Amino acid sequence: MEIATAKMTDLEGVMDLHKRYHISSINPDDKADGFVTTNFTPEQLQALVEKECGITIAKDGGRIISYAMAASWQFWSEWPLFAHMIQKLPEHFLEGQGLTVDNSYQYGPICVDKSYRGSGVFEKVFNASLDSMAGRYPIMVTFINQINPRSYKAHTQKVNMNTVGTFQFNNNDYYMLACPTKTK
Repeated sequence: MEIATAKMTDLEGVMDLHKRYHISSINPDDKADGFVTTNFTPEQLQALVEKECGITIAKDGGRIISYAMAASWQFWSEWPLFAHMIQKLPEHFLEGQGLTVDNSYQYGPICVDKSYRGSGVFEKVFNASLDSMAGRYPIMVTFINQINPRSYKAHTQKVNMNTVGTFQFNNNDYYMLACPTKTK
């Protein structure tokens, strides 16, 4: 298995995986095991790769089996949900430090092919993504829809994310989580 920062040539595989587990197209039998909710245009994905260096992938035999996306708040600000989160950042703290657009970035979505879940791929891709942003930001922030308990459990028990609050948007309830990008 190879963990790397995605290149433009990886985007087709990223989108194939994304579509399989997106809330709008996931097999209903797979939904209980987690899903992703953010949509991307080809131009947004290109910017994520070329400007943000923000997609970490895992490949097995050349096939993309996992990805994690991460980028500045400026990148995410065009999505209404992220614009709402930006407004909420000052209300939340991690280890006594207030969250801002300057000291944090948005991570997610992350997706792991179901045949690789429970194998440690999630943790490897999460930590590689975290490491890739550590030189730019001291804090990683994300959100998880409260109807996605598998993702919440993975982020709070398998990796070191802390729930820093909750918020509502578009009739959905979300957890806001954060963690330092550098381990102590």
